[in-house]
Amino acid sequence: MRAQATDTARLRAPLPARLRPPSGETILLVLVAIYLGIFTLWPLGRLLVEGMGANAAGETLGILRDQWASRSTSRALWNTLEAGSLATLVSILLGGSMAFLVALTNVRAKTALTFALLLPLLVPSQITALAWIELIGPTSPILRPLGLASPPGTTNPLYSLGGIVLVMGVEHAALVFLAVRAGLRAIPRDLVEAARISGARPLVATLRIVVPLAMPSLIAGAALAFVSAIGNFGVPALLGIPGRYTMLTTLIYQRLNGFGPSVLGEVAAIALILVLVAVAGLVLRALVAARMHARVERASAMLAPFPLGRARVPVESAIWAVLVLVSFLPLAALLAASFTPAVGVRLSLETLTLDHYRFAVIGNETTRRAFANSFLLAGATALAAGLVAVPLAYLAVMRRMAAARALDLVADTPYAIPGTVLAIGAILVFLPPLPILGVSVYNSLWIILFAYFARFMTLALRPVTASLETIEPALDEAARIAGARAFRRLFSIILPVAAPAAVAGGLLIFMTAFNELTVSALLWSSGAETLGVVVFSLQYEGNSPAAAALATATVVVTLLLAYVLDVLGRRLPGDVVPWRDASA
Repeated sequence: MRAQATDTARLRAPLPARLRPPSGETILLVLVAIYLGIFTLWPLGRLLVEGMGANAAGETLGILRDQWASRSTSRALWNTLEAGSLATLVSILLGGSMAFLVALTNVRAKTALTFALLLPLLVPSQITALAWIELIGPTSPILRPLGLASPPGTTNPLYSLGGIVLVMGVEHAALVFLAVRAGLRAIPRDLVEAARISGARPLVATLRIVVPLAMPSLIAGAALAFVSAIGNFGVPALLGIPGRYTMLTTLIYQRLNGFGPSVLGEVAAIALILVLVAVAGLVLRALVAARMHARVERASAMLAPFPLGRARVPVESAIWAVLVLVSFLPLAALLAASFTPAVGVRLSLETLTLDHYRFAVIGNETTRRAFANSFLLAGATALAAGLVAVPLAYLAVMRRMAAARALDLVADTPYAIPGTVLAIGAILVFLPPLPILGVSVYNSLWIILFAYFARFMTLALRPVTASLETIEPALDEAARIAGARAFRRLFSIILPVAAPAAVAGGLLIFMTAFNELTVSALLWSSGAETLGVVVFSLQYEGNSPAAAALATATVVVTLLLAYVLDVLGRRLPGDVVPWRDASA
């Protein structure tokens, strides 16, 4: 009996740690790590190794040093810094001023104002550039009837540094706006009310209290705008290549397009230079923000909007005039150009035609295939990102696992660096046959999909993380104490709360990936075209009316998705949908 009791006790004793099966959290963490390791860390690591390799002479860091000393690379680097800095200044002026007016005053229709400002960012960069080309060019369907267009036969003035700066500055102004608006909402009301009680007018209180406290947010937004500008491909490609103004992103494209995979080492080194510039910008932002950081009490309510009184109508009119000019007129010109029978023909009821839509949207086999490919890529990316974002956010936010928080940072990296850099890394990894499988996914949709898996992961992760931060952690802890395993808790407690945010993130991914160009421009092949590539190719070949028709069709799809996201966003917390104003 005593021996039997001893054996029973041994059976009931807990197993040593090395013999226990892995917990549900560990399994989830490993699966997420495998996903990010394959699609993010592997390409970026491979790029780093290739770009820092020895040159033909065997010199350490030879490839990077050769490209750094190259005349063409130096010129493209200077152009990138010049255009990026000037475009950032435009973004600061436009986005910062709009943020102060929307957040600090009692202007009406704040959600509509915000959406109008974000519209150039929601529309892909190549379509934004194409819309501005149609608006400013000698054949502009809007400026030409008014006698304000350039003389016929002259070069479009946008094919220059000034055009690139203008379009990129307008496109990235939304990044500055969102950052500054968030910073203004964090400023406590008590500080401003104390200044008002002391007799300070609204303008004085804004300049002496609000502006200094908002400077870190303004710098953060400026850094995002700068990094986005130097990594932009659509605008420099459509405006810079015709204007012979080469930036690093277009230099990489032209090298690969001209010489193919034989120059992968060189373009990897150029991509590393681009990464170094982006990292330098972010580090500078962090250093400046740290020196300007001021601690304030966050317990009080948000700032109350300053009443504009009789000036409200003139201020609102000025805001809408600017937004119509930078957001709606280019798209109106794009729409009008899509109805003209040929370049240079005036649009009228007699000349209006739908032939370009029949050709570009319906009759062109390449376009039909591109629509199908883009739907497939965007949908698969949205689904995969949502499936990974929920468990990763759960482990990082609810379980507070250090490894999960590290993976959270890894997931942000591909979206923070230029898309061209990620595309080069994908080529380096997926050009050779895959290990074990022995097949190459180069020149197929798979390589674009794998790059999208890394590129857009954060767009699903951020809304889900914001949603889970509203859950009381005690709910998950109580379920765990009651014996519910990780997968049971994930499906019964976490998923019902995170699902709307995951769907919203998926829609954001679909909107972005559906018309993406920066990554796919380097990865597409015959039969694996995307809509962004086809629009770019039509414009590059000189068929601008067909490009305008196809671009208009994709903008309509984007706006429909934005409407669905807006409806869904009414049930989501915080700023999951960026144009919805929680304080309105």
